Amino acid sequence: MGSLRDLENNGEFRVEELENKNDEEIIIKNKKNTQSFRILRELLVNLQQVILGTKLCLLLPAIPLAILAQYYQFARPWIFAFSLLGLAPLAERVSFLTEQIAHFTGPTVGGLLNATCGNATEMIIGLFALYQRKIHVLKYSLLGSILSNLLLVLGSSLFCGGLANIKKEQRFDRKQADVNSLLLLLGLLCHMLPLMYRLALGPSINTNNNVTTSILGLSRVSSICMLIAYGGYLFFQLRTHRQLFEAPDEEDDEEDKVSEDEEAVIGFWSSFAWLIGMTITIALLSEYVVGTIEAASDSWGISVSFISLILLPIVGNAAEHAGSIIFALKNKLDISLGVALGSASQISMFVVPLCVIVGWIIGVDMDLDFSLLETGSVAFSIILVAFTLQDGTSHYMKGVILCLAYCAIAACFFFHKIPINIDNNPSGSLTA
Repeated sequence: MGSLRDLENNGEFRVEELENKNDEEIIIKNKKNTQSFRILRELLVNLQQVILGTKLCLLLPAIPLAILAQYYQFARPWIFAFSLLGLAPLAERVSFLTEQIAHFTGPTVGGLLNATCGNATEMIIGLFALYQRKIHVLKYSLLGSILSNLLLVLGSSLFCGGLANIKKEQRFDRKQADVNSLLLLLGLLCHMLPLMYRLALGPSINTNNNVTTSILGLSRVSSICMLIAYGGYLFFQLRTHRQLFEAPDEEDDEEDKVSEDEEAVIGFWSSFAWLIGMTITIALLSEYVVGTIEAASDSWGISVSFISLILLPIVGNAAEHAGSIIFALKNKLDISLGVALGSASQISMFVVPLCVIVGWIIGVDMDLDFSLLETGSVAFSIILVAFTLQDGTSHYMKGVILCLAYCAIAACFFFHKIPINIDNNPSGSLTA
């Protein structure tokens, strides 16, 4: 009898043990299914926010079309057109991803990220042009980015903001504009020194190799000064005088709404992974653009100067353009000025001298001699913007003036179809 009871007890124990194992297996399977469902849901959320979170997503099919056109060796103007269209949404999404990362890193590191990635498209295009020794494309695209931010982005922001707030007086803090204006004037001085040095010597001496070496040396020293100045500007902006670059306080209700709107919508590592992927894609399309720009110019009958100085910067500044206009419509001119002037200062004081130093390292003679027409356009644009912002107020007429000035400069370079003589120009300046 005892043995029978023991067998029954053992049988019941084994049945319970099997049931517990089955329950554990079911729980483990449910956990795995839940984790896989969570991963799938996060992936779908990321795709929705990153890919479909902008109206420029309609241009994203141009990216695979550009890659296929390059792979199957389509006509080079088609490769250029698809690559140019594909860069516009990528530039806007890179700005969005850096903002998402800034929510996790804090304002200081976030500011550095925005300073580094805000003009990633122009920087990558410039480095590829430098590597392929297309100095004229590099100089035109960098100067075009400065002009686009100063005149088109800022002008359209003031115009749209003035119309949207036509019954209000739009005011902004002049201190931030003054600091950026000083940086731009310093950059203009460094750009003008090699040009004035070459013009002062006269055309008969410009073919001398010693003059070319002197201009290169002057450009490199000036570039080092510009990089030091930009580093000091970042320290000034992010550490010692951060309050000058912060937007003025609004009402409490508006602050609560803004804080809710500015919460991160995707995680840190997801943003970082997307940022790496899009940067690689921008690098690929930038290589296509630089390699096919002359073919597109010949096919379309448009000068390389117009494509490099007008079309490329408009694509690269798509993110700044949209963001600046949105803030201006909300009567937040301080943020709009920070976007437009900050981007122009970064190109002038960081990207341009960085290209000179990188060219020095890899053995490419890149200097700051941007020729008379290009340097004069930048000089008068900086002066025009300084006069526009001198009183601390804004209205739509100021935006009209800046936009018309940009149209006039664009028309000038549209008719500037003189072939660029690179071989006979030892200083690398943009002269015919």
